[in-house]
Amino acid sequence: MTRVIAYIDGFNLYHAIDELNTPHLKWLDLWALSASIVRKSESLAKVYYFSAYPNWKPASAMRHKAYVRALEYRGVTCELGHFKERQRKCYKCRAVWPAHEEKETDVHMGARIVADSYENRFDRAIIITADSDLVPALKIVQSAFPEKELFVAAPPKRRAHARALNPKLEITRGRLAKCRLPEKAQEMGGPLLFECPSSYALPRELASGRPAPSGLDKHFERRGRR
Repeated sequence: MTRVIAYIDGFNLYHAIDELNTPHLKWLDLWALSASIVRKSESLAKVYYFSAYPNWKPASAMRHKAYVRALEYRGVTCELGHFKERQRKCYKCRAVWPAHEEKETDVHMGARIVADSYENRFDRAIIITADSDLVPALKIVQSAFPEKELFVAAPPKRRAHARALNPKLEITRGRLAKCRLPEKAQEMGGPLLFECPSSYALPRELASGRPAPSGLDKHFERRGRR
C-alpha cells in the first residue's frame, strides 16, 4: 500500500482560513483533513504540523496551545519554531516599533520533507501550503527521488499564491467544515486535556442541528493516534 505523509504549514493555512471570516473553521482536525485527500489505495502514516506560538499575544498563544494539544490528541506531530522580535522603522517619520517574524518553521518543514525522502518514509507527500520558500526543498526531492509524488494542496483561495509550487488541489470551505476537532477531551479520572476556545465555537444555528460529536469524551480515548 502506498505510504503517505502530510506536511502542513500552520500559519499559511491559518491566515487563509482567517480571511474566510468563519472562525469555527479554525478548530480544524488536520489528521481528518489529510485523510480526506488520501486515495483509497493509500495509507496515511503521519501528519506534521509546523507553526510557532505568538507568546507576545497571551490570548492568541493560549488558543494556539489548546489547538496543539487537540492536534496531538488526534495523532498529529507538531514541530514548533519561534518568533523573533526586531525593530522596524519608518524612514519618513523616523518612528520605530517592534515587529515579530516567524523563524524556522518553513526551514523545519523543508528539512523534514527532504529527510523523510532520503529515509524513504513515504511514497507520496501531501504538502499543504502556498509558500514558495519550499520550492528549493521540493526540487531536491524531485531530482533525487523522481518516483516519489509531491502533491501540493493550496489553502483556501491561495491557489494563485501557490503557483510556483504547482498545486494539484485547492482546499475548499466545505472540506474544512467536515474536519472539525473534538470539542474537548479529558484523561480518564484526570484533568481536561483541551477544550475548544469560545472564539472557535460552532455557531448556534450549526450546533443546534448537529449531533453531539464523539469528541465530547468523559475519558481519554486514543482515537486517531497512529
